[in-house]
Amino acid sequence: MAFRMRVVPMAAKVFQNGVVITRKEMRLGSGWLAPRIVKAGEPVLHSRAQEVEPTEMKSERVQKIIDNMIRVMRKAPGVGLAAPQIGIPLRIIVLEDKREYMAYDTQEDVKAQDRRPFHLLVILNPNLKKKSNRTALFFEGCLSVVGYSAVVERYLDVEVAGFDRYGEPIKINATGWQARILQHECDHLDGTLYVDKMVPRTFRAPENIDKPLAHGCPKLGPR
Repeated sequence: MAFRMRVVPMAAKVFQNGVVITRKEMRLGSGWLAPRIVKAGEPVLHSRAQEVEPTEMKSERVQKIIDNMIRVMRKAPGVGLAAPQIGIPLRIIVLEDKREYMAYDTQEDVKAQDRRPFHLLVILNPNLKKKSNRTALFFEGCLSVVGYSAVVERYLDVEVAGFDRYGEPIKINATGWQARILQHECDHLDGTLYVDKMVPRTFRAPENIDKPLAHGCPKLGPR
């Protein structure tokens, strides 16, 4: 996920120096992950990812994938990344938000998004469920759909259970901004992009981000 709900030029950086390993290679354990973000249209982004086997969670191969995901996310820069975004059909997500990223938004936007920095999270086989019916609408971007954004409705309170990078059970209760990132990344694991959930007629190029929404579109913010 792009580190702002509004897409900015820095989020347009991509990695070109490698190849994507195939599903078969993942099963056989051959090949190593190359730091390249794949873009919308790649089959891996539109298919359900496989669970990481418990016996594989602490393996060198999975740890290498996680390390590369973190490196790619931070260099993009982004606040979240799912393994399918780098061509790996496994249910792994990483997310992190820093104060320096927040400087790209106005204080008004940060407050409206209920955005607070949080430390790195690595979650294997995440299981997400809503904790309330509270929702909000904000612009959302994606490192796999570079240069565009659209309004998406997300739950404001979610719980995610899964495993950390070492196979230990974890559970996260998230609200606001962090909850939306978790939903965005978990969607990737099911082959869903934000454009599959966007509010109609809100899709736009970055130079038009501040223009009024089309007549009939819902207002931004909590509902």
